[in-house]
Amino acid sequence: MLTALNQDHKLINLVTEKPDKKDTFICPCCFGKVRLKQGRVMRSHFAHVSLKNCRYFHENESAQHLELKAHLYRWLKQEATVEIEASLSELGQIADVLVNETLALEIQCSSLPIQRLQERTKAYHEKGFEVLWLLGKKLWLKERLTSLQKQFLRFSQNMGFYLWELDLEKQMVRLRYLIHEDWHGRVQCLTKVYPFGQGNLLEIFRQPYTQQRVASFQGKLDSHLKSYIAQQLYYQSPKWMDMQAQAYEKGENLLTKSIDAFYPQICLPESTIGFTQIRENLDCYYQDFSNYYKLQKNKQVQKLYSPAFYKEATQSIIGKKALL
Repeated sequence: MLTALNQDHKLINLVTEKPDKKDTFICPCCFGKVRLKQGRVMRSHFAHVSLKNCRYFHENESAQHLELKAHLYRWLKQEATVEIEASLSELGQIADVLVNETLALEIQCSSLPIQRLQERTKAYHEKGFEVLWLLGKKLWLKERLTSLQKQFLRFSQNMGFYLWELDLEKQMVRLRYLIHEDWHGRVQCLTKVYPFGQGNLLEIFRQPYTQQRVASFQGKLDSHLKSYIAQQLYYQSPKWMDMQAQAYEKGENLLTKSIDAFYPQICLPESTIGFTQIRENLDCYYQDFSNYYKLQKNKQVQKLYSPAFYKEATQSIIGKKALL
């Protein structure tokens, strides 16, 4: 915690103030006793003597979480009305940083149950708040999208599936966008970086929705995909065994198909439980994406584009064929 009430019930913010060590402090939410901790490893912070009776704070925060929260608060304070550790009694939770009383920034540095993420996000939306989840080191995008990471994904017509990462060591915000998965389950995407304290942070967060050129990148295809599929079937990978069963029902066999049958090799992320942070209906996007690559004659390359590109491009190709 970076805020607490002293014995005079004054709210002390450790990002901007140095409290008197002789003071006593309580949690501004549960009014339980907290201790001021000052050391060399972690920045000065408050910690509950006991979390047993606090329904707002469930665990003591890591050094990374505290530092990132302080960085965002200082950065945003230059351009907006901002409150750190805002107590939202109507939700029964704390927003790490609340901006202009409407946008909650949540810094997530450790794993949490998907159900808990869904509940917290839903609570924000039902009370009229927008929430933006920012991921700490343990949750950064690596080679594959985890089930939890898929629930942090957001979406825009300009940048497709995207998410935000916070890098304390390099002092930067990272935007990972046009996020796709190939047949190996590996992530392919683009990245933008924004150094801490440089530029307007709210404008940076609006970047996926601002007018801009269509983003694109050349995907990496696997010319040995058939060998990979054979290996997965040999080791009875559930995903590929299920696909093989579906092929058998049609009188087909994955191993006798040509590699072109697995084009496009790079596809959109999928989730059987949907995407917690995305409220738009994406059915048209998936359909336009599929239609576009079905119409491509060259199956040796695959270029990925922003969602806004696919519908117009597909209609253009169909229109040209109709004129022939």
